Amino acid sequence: MEPILKAALIYWAVVSVGSVLITVLDKTAAKRHMWRISEGTLLLLAALGGAPAMLITMLLIRHKTHHLKFMLGLPLIILLQVVAVIWIVRAL
Repeated sequence: MEPILKAALIYWAVVSVGSVLITVLDKTAAKRHMWRISEGTLLLLAALGGAPAMLITMLLIRHKTHHLKFMLGLPLIILLQVVAVIWIVRAL
């Protein structure tokens, strides 16, 4: 495996795990009426590569599923990221 591909996969895995953990933490905080993770932080993690993991997690734990910002925004981020990856791979 090429080093750049290996680094990209490790990055994506770390961001994905982080996104899942932050999403679960926010859900737990919501249930306990505690301090919450900001929507901006959640969307930033999604934009940094955690959108697929975050979307799946939100659907599984039923967190923010009534927020259009997330239920439309995360699939849009995923689509844009897939297009970007295809564009980069074709350029190589």
